[in-house]
Amino acid sequence: MIHHWWISIVEHKTLLESSFIILLYILAVITGFKVITQTTQPAKALGYLMLLFFLPGIGLLIYFAIGENRRVNKIYDRKLFHDLRRYDKVKERIIKESWENYASNEAALSQHHNVIQLLLKDTLSPLTIHNKVRLLINGENKFPELIAALKAATHHIHMEYYIYENGVIGDEIRAILMEKARQGVAVRFVYDDFGSKDIKPRWLKKLRSSGVEAFPFYRVRFFANRLNYRNHRKIVIVDGSVAYVGGINVSDKYCNDIPNKVFWRDTHLEIKGGGVYSLQYLFLSDWSFASGQDVDFHESFFPPNDVPGKTLVQIASSGPDSLNPTIMMATDSVILNARDYVYITTPYFIPNESVYDAIRIAALGGLDVRMLVPYHSDSWVVNKAASAYYEELLDSGVKIYRYKKGFVHAKTMVADDLAMVGSANMDNRSFELNFETNALVYDKQVASDLKAQFLLDIADGELLDAERWKRRSKATRLAESFARLLSGVL
Repeated sequence: MIHHWWISIVEHKTLLESSFIILLYILAVITGFKVITQTTQPAKALGYLMLLFFLPGIGLLIYFAIGENRRVNKIYDRKLFHDLRRYDKVKERIIKESWENYASNEAALSQHHNVIQLLLKDTLSPLTIHNKVRLLINGENKFPELIAALKAATHHIHMEYYIYENGVIGDEIRAILMEKARQGVAVRFVYDDFGSKDIKPRWLKKLRSSGVEAFPFYRVRFFANRLNYRNHRKIVIVDGSVAYVGGINVSDKYCNDIPNKVFWRDTHLEIKGGGVYSLQYLFLSDWSFASGQDVDFHESFFPPNDVPGKTLVQIASSGPDSLNPTIMMATDSVILNARDYVYITTPYFIPNESVYDAIRIAALGGLDVRMLVPYHSDSWVVNKAASAYYEELLDSGVKIYRYKKGFVHAKTMVADDLAMVGSANMDNRSFELNFETNALVYDKQVASDLKAQFLLDIADGELLDAERWKRRSKATRLAESFARLLSGVL
């Protein structure tokens, strides 16, 4: 009797387990159709499909946690709609001035004609003249300049960061923001809710009590895929006359003069002049979305530009609100237009086919193509996925250096007389999912300075030997191949 009872329980349990597994696969099939119809990138779609069918339970959880959904897209469409309305007000003037600036520098800019036109046509990003641009290497060089500019602010401070951490730097900047707000300076601060985990309610209350306006770009809720769409930008605009943009967040780890376990190598730009207006427009659009305030584009945000410099600057920005993956297309264009060399620094290298092919085409075409990547990444899976691309690149003639002095976090590219510095990594997340901003500087001196810094950095790197790389173990190759298949969802 007991024996039959036990068998009945076991059979019932087995039936429930089987039914549950069948249900999971039915849901996986239904979700798979959604992935195929709504995901435009084959690599990304393949990654989700693999998760759904090899690990249906986990795959479903991951997809609904970080996959696409209509609600998020509608919210970002609304932001895009407001941005386009603003663009319409200034479109004619921007196009006219941009082509006047191009015409006066046509001989120097002819090589970059299509990238300039791409950014102007796709996002109405003007080609600005009368700029002064400085490279700021690492946090120990960026933060003193930024802090001095913040202290000198008289009208407004606009700040937007992916990561804002407490510490020596974060605490000092917060104190300055609060003091300036008390003095009557308008201080607006946008932070990413996913990246800035140190920003707690008590922290915000203290900040706001001084008069600082602070909002998360998009508040993260557990198990909603809004956490997959991150504001990865690092922008500061002071009084509409000086701006900072690049890869350096607010954190002590970026400052190598503050004791840290790991040397942190990163790059930022200081821009004075017309290029500040583009970053100001971008910030105000993001602020309007994050705060819900419809801020008027008052002329005080765009003061007269009296900078005597002649450096040409154009801003590339993209994200889920973009009609196209603008930064990715600009990256393609810069690489394919290069005539002599392309030097790339990126901490995360998981390119899509377009960028990957552009790099190989440049190298196979005889250009000096070099890449600087981390020796040790802060993500094992990302490191393995990146490594899976190296063999074909090496065979194409690309020289790959792995940085050994510490962790290289800079996101830069220099090709001939064009320098690109910003927040975008060379991966699918930056190209398709994150809100990113890069500055393109068409200037021989700035490009020369960035090239010189790249050559200094590779001296602290290990040059990969193609033949030795090919002899890595089968287990390593298998791990790389599996990670590469998942690269679309990393």
